[in-house]
Amino acid sequence: MPIDLFMSQLSPTMTEGKIARWLKNEGDTLESGEVLAEVETDKATMEVEVVDEGILHKILAPAGSTVAVGVPIAVIAEEDEEVPADYMPANGDAPSAEQAAPVPEAVAAPVAAAAPVAPVTPAPVAPAPRTGRIKASPLARRLAKQKGINLAAIQGTGPKGRIVKADVENASRRGISLGGAMAGMTPPPVRPLPQGPLPYHEDEFERIENSMMRKAISRRLTESKQSVPHFYLSVDVAMDRLMDLRAQLNEAADGAFKLSVNDFIVKAVAKGLVDVPAANASWTDSHTLQHKHAHISIAVAIEGGLITPVIRFAEQKAITDISAEVKELAARARTGDLQPNEYSGGTFSISNLGMYGVKQFSAIVNPPEGAILAVGGTDERPVVENGTIVVKKMMTLTLSCDHRVVDGAVGAEFLAALKKHIECPAGVLI
Repeated sequence: MPIDLFMSQLSPTMTEGKIARWLKNEGDTLESGEVLAEVETDKATMEVEVVDEGILHKILAPAGSTVAVGVPIAVIAEEDEEVPADYMPANGDAPSAEQAAPVPEAVAAPVAAAAPVAPVTPAPVAPAPRTGRIKASPLARRLAKQKGINLAAIQGTGPKGRIVKADVENASRRGISLGGAMAGMTPPPVRPLPQGPLPYHEDEFERIENSMMRKAISRRLTESKQSVPHFYLSVDVAMDRLMDLRAQLNEAADGAFKLSVNDFIVKAVAKGLVDVPAANASWTDSHTLQHKHAHISIAVAIEGGLITPVIRFAEQKAITDISAEVKELAARARTGDLQPNEYSGGTFSISNLGMYGVKQFSAIVNPPEGAILAVGGTDERPVVENGTIVVKKMMTLTLSCDHRVVDGAVGAEFLAALKKHIECPAGVLI
């Protein structure tokens, strides 16, 4: 019996993937563990390995096509198996070669051309479940059915990619449903801007195709600003003690390590979340999730966008360990080598633009996290202290909060705790 190969969810926030290239051709023999294709997700380009051995009978989604999670992309047959010429996967959602092939974008007409025409945006169609064609344990199938979870949206962690009970439970916690959306978080539809003739001449700009990552950033941050009630709190902190302590520690390390200001911020945030656990929370329609540990997401700029590697259990780690882990994750983020579990599951985010000379900014909350801290640069400012004007090294921190889980008083309490840890930095070493 033919085996249908579906687009799997290769990252926790992935709803569709782009076939970057096929490494096997129709008619090739497939062996377990071989790389079958490369898929561009919203986070990185990832390899898809062969799970079901056989012959690659038919490729349904050619290279360059964008396919929703749960939609068939190929058909695998057993050796010497006769597959009907008109065979198609049961759900019938597979794109034909003509439909799946990328369509070149039309060149914009001059400004004086016809009046703009509003585009028609088709309603998204939820992919149908893959019953009977996925490697999953009976218990995992039964649990997925009870919870209404699409097995096609789960990457199995069992032998040869088999989906086990733990995979379904993890998917349930992340909110994967038949459509792969976050449970209890249905943001309003993002309305596209009216499209029409562009007010630019063709020789004055270069068209750069939006990557899957750039599209995901656009979609998620637009949804966040539309559906999350943001509010912002700012505080100025004195950095003199921290800068002095950092210099002393780096000098004493004699090259064994080199701590950055951001390393101190990460550790101070983790300790602040321990002091004010109500700020370490996420929202769902039925419950507020107050997290027991500080899993800190660090915004890292990479080519074509950004990604947020997670420092897990940051409240339990020494600052030198945090420093080493941040450097290692950031380096692998820039080479596209992070695994999904390394950039998902954060409970609080930090975005630091201080190294670019930015004094202050407000960041956008990254759902389902309840808050994000925007870190500005350190500069010398006149400060009134005991009635006297003195010059101090100061930094401005701005906390963006989801008002559904973090109230104003909670946000202010967290910033006060954070300010204490930064201005008395020896405490973060304990």
